[in-house]
Amino acid sequence: MNELPACLVVEADWVRDKAAIRGVRQRVFVEEQGIPENLEWDGRDAVCRHVLALTGSTEVVATGRLQADGRIGRMAVLYEWRGRGVGSALLDRLQHCALDSGLQRVYVHARLDVAGFYSRAGFQAAGQPFTAADIPHIEMRKVLVHARVIPAGIADPEISRD
Repeated sequence: MNELPACLVVEADWVRDKAAIRGVRQRVFVEEQGIPENLEWDGRDAVCRHVLALTGSTEVVATGRLQADGRIGRMAVLYEWRGRGVGSALLDRLQHCALDSGLQRVYVHARLDVAGFYSRAGFQAAGQPFTAADIPHIEMRKVLVHARVIPAGIADPEISRD
């Protein structure tokens, strides 16, 4: 199998990059995962910060967003790019966007089948599993400190009290 070229993760502009962001999310969430379009397009994108993963040829292969309250979501990586560190690079960039926005904490509503990905990145489960779009999820949280992310294994005292 040929090695795919490395990606560059950059902050996106919703107005300028809307078509590229929508294209990746349409393929991953609506077509591949069967998420209804009315749930995927929730009307919040214009007020979120977005990131894109680009190949050397500037093809967009992944995207994610950060809401003002610290929720990271809509992370979508095209199938052929999964397992190559693209999702981790997106998540890292979104956490830095959160720090840049003055946030001290971030959280995700992780699908249960990918909760391990977030756990390896230092997120901790909070609360009980729930269902969204007919898919089991769990909220996971992470504390951000001094322009860096707390490594996995460091307890979040806020979560410990839950």
